[in-house]
Amino acid sequence: MTGAAKGLGARGEDLAVQALERAGLHVLLRNWRCPRGEIDIVANEGDLLVIVEVKTRRGRAAGTPEQGVTPAKQRKLCQLAQAYCDAAGWEGLVRIDVVGVELDRAGHLLRVSHWREAVDCW
Repeated sequence: MTGAAKGLGARGEDLAVQALERAGLHVLLRNWRCPRGEIDIVANEGDLLVIVEVKTRRGRAAGTPEQGVTPAKQRKLCQLAQAYCDAAGWEGLVRIDVVGVELDRAGHLLRVSHWREAVDCW
């Protein structure tokens, strides 16, 4: 990933954290890594563990942020959620959400959308 892409992703994650916290979620971790990949945000909402994928796009040349969560990405998110639960010893309920962050070409925020239960693994 290039420096510009990393910067765009980090900005999107910052905006996603703000939106999640405004919605009442408590962010536990960012950028949890394991051999299978990375989870952008791990949060909780009451007794529910929430795994969050953040997709940030500048412009729509590659589609909306949500369109970036392909079926293959959804399968990977399920694997990552299971890996996190195994590593953390979590045996409770889990939800996978997607936060889409859309910026214009100049980098100005257009929207942040939070899709609860965006991926169904169980």
